[in-house]
Amino acid sequence: MFRIDAGSDVPIYRQLVQQVRREVMLGRLRPGDQLPSVKEVVDALSVNPNTVVKAFTELEHQGLLGPLARWVERARRDGLSAEQIRMLVEVALDEPAAGEDDRLAAGGAA
Repeated sequence: MFRIDAGSDVPIYRQLVQQVRREVMLGRLRPGDQLPSVKEVVDALSVNPNTVVKAFTELEHQGLLGPLARWVERARRDGLSAEQIRMLVEVALDEPAAGEDDRLAAGGAA
């Protein structure tokens, strides 16, 4: 499931997080699916276990695998195509976060 680009400037744990995000968005990871164990990832990629734990902890902290997967599933049930879902996500990513405009207008940090 995971691949590592050793020549990338992106930290390995971040590469793992990004790959899980992509799998969720593409619908290849669904609610209830289980990620490989830390040991399985370590054995497959020959990386430090702490790196994998850090990636899994970040995914858990972000709640990525729960809410996002449920949202995609609900969108599919409501009849949206994969392309429509992608477009919605792209629009959401391009828009400032709620309240971000207010902070910027007030001179605060984004």
